[in-house]
Amino acid sequence: MPNPLAEALTDAVIRRLASGQTYQRGADYFTHGHVGSLEELGDGVSAVVRGNQNYNVTLTADEGVLDYACGCPVGSEGDFCKHCVAAALGWLHRGDQLAKSSSRGKPKQITLAAARKILQAEDKETLLGLMREWAKDDKRLRERLIIYAARRSSPGSAAAEVLRAFEKAVNVRGHLSYHKARSWARGVSAAIGPIEQLLKDGQAAAVVEICESALSLLLDAIASMDEGGDHFDGLTERLEDLHFQACQEARPDPVALAKRLFHAELQSDGTLFECAAQQYAEILGPKGMQAYRELAEAEWAKVPALRAGERSSRSVPVVGIMESLSRASGDVEELVAVMSRDLTTGYSYLRIAEAYRQAGQADKALLWAEKGFNAFPEHTDSRLRAFAAEEYHRRGRHGDAMKLVWSEFRERPYLETYKMLEGHAKKAGAWPEWRDRALADFRQRIADAKQRAQSNARPQWMQTAVDHSPLVEIFLYEENVDEAWREAQQEGCSDHLWLRLAAAREGEHPEDAAPIYLKQAEAIVPSRSGDYEDAVALLIKAAAVMRRMGQGPEFLRRLEALRTTYKARRNFIKLVEQNRKSLFSS
Repeated sequence: MPNPLAEALTDAVIRRLASGQTYQRGADYFTHGHVGSLEELGDGVSAVVRGNQNYNVTLTADEGVLDYACGCPVGSEGDFCKHCVAAALGWLHRGDQLAKSSSRGKPKQITLAAARKILQAEDKETLLGLMREWAKDDKRLRERLIIYAARRSSPGSAAAEVLRAFEKAVNVRGHLSYHKARSWARGVSAAIGPIEQLLKDGQAAAVVEICESALSLLLDAIASMDEGGDHFDGLTERLEDLHFQACQEARPDPVALAKRLFHAELQSDGTLFECAAQQYAEILGPKGMQAYRELAEAEWAKVPALRAGERSSRSVPVVGIMESLSRASGDVEELVAVMSRDLTTGYSYLRIAEAYRQAGQADKALLWAEKGFNAFPEHTDSRLRAFAAEEYHRRGRHGDAMKLVWSEFRERPYLETYKMLEGHAKKAGAWPEWRDRALADFRQRIADAKQRAQSNARPQWMQTAVDHSPLVEIFLYEENVDEAWREAQQEGCSDHLWLRLAAAREGEHPEDAAPIYLKQAEAIVPSRSGDYEDAVALLIKAAAVMRRMGQGPEFLRRLEALRTTYKARRNFIKLVEQNRKSLFSS
């Protein structure tokens, strides 16, 4: 399997990531043989680059993007340093180095197993000296050695060193670019490893405290950044999982734990320990849950009840906390009491209706859905209408269901609501009648739009074109291609629908498809600047269809006219040449 680095690492990428001076210094390092022990990894390569000290460099590929790390002071800041340049050039030109060495005879490759045997033969003082030297150049190795020694020293020393190492890793120095943020996140992830080891060592109580401090530090650091958000995914979740596991083992004081969980959840706007009441219920026990509830209710008392037209309080963290408590209790009435404090949208009513239905109280579910219609008689939430319609069907009240769905269709006359109407009408056993009504409604809307356009005083070129696109789209959805074609021929439709029609008709009616492909291709070329792939793709389709009809020469004439007209558009001409086989084959 080829190394993924082959696609991500080129000389152009190296020059883009490194400044001119850094590139030159790295190239000098490579030229003078400072790159040693270049070793391929699963998705990249590692190397030791010799400078004033030896530095470990890692180059990997992440979905086609080069990722890099170096232990030098510059590389530790996330920059693509001279050592990274040297290692990258060493990997790029590894074939040249192998060719040179082959003339002198192939040297014996030292494997990890061979290195182990050699190291086992060394005396203790030599090994300790090597580790001290390596630790000077590799800060991560240095941290691992210190933490290992602390673990062997005492539990308190181990916990202190683990937290210190995390604090150092999470510290943000200056602005972090996207690549620097990736390197930073990788360092934080590595610093979580020793916390996990502490839990394995049986220090659950210490891990609880460390995780709480680490989460606070991590959240503050992330909040200070404006780039690299995707690199942070999983860091907080990993620490939260560790905290929960540690609490299961350590069983900290439930009241004190409840207070810490509540304040962390509240102060982080629900980012940390979301739904803690549900997750930690068994650990907190009755005393802890009571303490948590008292804190939440005191904060909840400050939140006003809201109705339609008022600003929602959903962003207030205590709302989620109270819902979590209610769900943990299993009391649906308590949950509804919390939810009903915020009835500012149709969706608010839907959430309550769903809660009742989940509790097996279908009548109350429908009642709350109907309350939502009364509160929002127009442009209500479409999901609320769909919920109530399903409940009406279940009770055999198909007429009430169709009234709701028709209102939704009338307010949002698009293909999706047409499909929704179809589904419910079929449940009612009345789709043919509702289909005719829907199509008539579309035609009336189009006619009204045309009349408004004709009476519009604005110049013609400023008016929005009115065509039969909605009907064409519906007939294509129903696979009624002939009807869709007739509508388009008579009243027109959008360009993307013309292309769908061409694709649907080119098999049996190539004479209909070819002119569409040609027309749209010829329209794209003058309207684009440098991006002509869509135009050439359409020309290739037209070429295939016209050759099948015996109109190959006519296509070539049209193509040549296009090339002549736009010969100054070099990217277009170049793309045509690149597809010569598809376009010019007889």
